[in-house]
Amino acid sequence: MTTQQKLFTNATVVTVDSEQTIWLDGAILVDGNRITTIGKTASLLKDSLLQPDLEVVNCQGKIIIPGLVNTHAHLGQSILRGLAEDVPLHTWLCDSIWPLEASYQGTDGYVASRVTIAEMLKSGTTCFLEALLTHQSGFENAVRAVDEMGIRAVLGKLVKVEETGTFSLADARDRDVSSMSIDAALAAHDQYDGSCGGRLHVWMAAGTPRGTAESAHKAIGDACAEHNIGLTMHCAEAPKDLVIYRECYDCSPVEFCQRTNLISKGRKTVLAHMVNLDLNKDLPILGELGASVAHNPSSNCKLGSGIAAVPEMLAQKINVSLGTDGAPCANTYDMIQEMRMAALVQKGSRQDASAITAEWVLKMATINGAKALGLENEIGSLEKGKKADFVVIDPSSLHCVPFDPAQILEGGIDPVTVIVFSCSGSDVDKVVVDGQILVDSRQLDKKAKWDL
Repeated sequence: MTTQQKLFTNATVVTVDSEQTIWLDGAILVDGNRITTIGKTASLLKDSLLQPDLEVVNCQGKIIIPGLVNTHAHLGQSILRGLAEDVPLHTWLCDSIWPLEASYQGTDGYVASRVTIAEMLKSGTTCFLEALLTHQSGFENAVRAVDEMGIRAVLGKLVKVEETGTFSLADARDRDVSSMSIDAALAAHDQYDGSCGGRLHVWMAAGTPRGTAESAHKAIGDACAEHNIGLTMHCAEAPKDLVIYRECYDCSPVEFCQRTNLISKGRKTVLAHMVNLDLNKDLPILGELGASVAHNPSSNCKLGSGIAAVPEMLAQKINVSLGTDGAPCANTYDMIQEMRMAALVQKGSRQDASAITAEWVLKMATINGAKALGLENEIGSLEKGKKADFVVIDPSSLHCVPFDPAQILEGGIDPVTVIVFSCSGSDVDKVVVDGQILVDSRQLDKKAKWDL
């Protein structure tokens, strides 16, 4: 069966490929869910392989970038936005977020997932990693939302280790601990991995160790290794976490992950936050084993957790991606705002304007995110043969003046700088996932099932 081609024309195309190619007056030809060709608009319009019913989408004056990959998000937390302000992480968790999450009923998790995905799509996210899907949110609720709304997703099902000991925190979710087992995660993987037309993958998710038995954490790592399942884990987020690793396990955070088989060479593992590390011990291990780091600057700053040593990680060739975390700790799921924050906190805290560039931050939000999820051969850059996941940004608003695509060659403003430092999710005009236009003229696709 022949699929209708779509040709997106007259755009500045920022590919984020290995050569950092930028096409001026560029075009992208999409056939089904794949990119067929990228090149100059005039050349592609004359291509002899174009179908008679070709759909031409004029992107004059706009910038096209790869779809943004959010490697640390909480689907169920959009409806908790603004309910736990100006408190540190552990208070935020114990007194507000965990009790609220444990009280979800019925379709609460479905509604929250839909709201979160809608916000992500409208601000340019085409793929995300759900970092810790709790029992009351409902795994089926999240799957249903992903299926209906067309986004690409990796859902991490929480495997909960019940906390005991000196450093344990009161966790209202422990009442459902029997439903958050390794067996439950394996069952979810068997049922849903590869579903939603191949857009959905299922991983395990682990929480921060706080004096719990090391063997319980190793069981999670061993299960992921045995069944070839990806793993995401909250790690070294709060300042006290480094103390816990040292006093309870006599090691650093990454040494613990290595010792318990939560990370190993060749495995898909995303360690979130990684703010409070033993840099001399931890960074060489991360570089050697290839585990990825999900950097969440807005959340880490708002909760007073600290600032991750991203330039040092990049210097060690550690794959650093970007995440928004959840609505109660970052207030938005806007990855464009998160890119800006990621650059500014490093520049300001180090008093070094060159600490991290716009180009590096865009890579963190795109191809590095794809690598973290093991999807770099499918998404993360705009290249022939890859999945058609991309974002069309309109830089015509006042906050982008005086950017002009026609003046780039004459020393005009770099489009990557415009995206990272001037734009926000509100400038997203179109979003394409798997070849389907899900956002058009800043509005969600009317053919989708948006009504709750």
